[in-house]
Amino acid sequence: MIRVETQDFDIGAEVKALTKGRTDIGAVVTFSGLVRDVPLELEHYPGMTEKELARIEEEAHRRWPLQASLIVHRVGILQPGDNIVLVIAASAHRQAAFEAASFLMDYLKTRAPFWKKEERNGESQWVDARESDERAVHRWKKSP
Repeated sequence: MIRVETQDFDIGAEVKALTKGRTDIGAVVTFSGLVRDVPLELEHYPGMTEKELARIEEEAHRRWPLQASLIVHRVGILQPGDNIVLVIAASAHRQAAFEAASFLMDYLKTRAPFWKKEERNGESQWVDARESDERAVHRWKKSP
């Protein structure tokens, strides 16, 4: 499941909803990203963004035996401390859940069509991709 939205999310409620009634899930790994020290504006390309998130999620399900997964990414103007992204990977065993969650975040950071603008000292600046994010996603090219 994927969602792109302006509203905040409740991590506990999302985990509960994803796992409700599921006795085949033995491990749940979550990652939540927060806005750091400056306001942030996130933009996306509606339709294209959801399609790419679904593609990334499908790839995780091909690589690991996941019972369920969820990606929630916010857009709009966010303040320091606000939730930005939530990734949940659920599997029968922890290793698959950990690896899938890490894979999903690495690909979200580098391949999902989101654009970030920071507000610093009254000026707006688009945030460029970081080289460390590209290195992180490269490691998955060696995986099955």
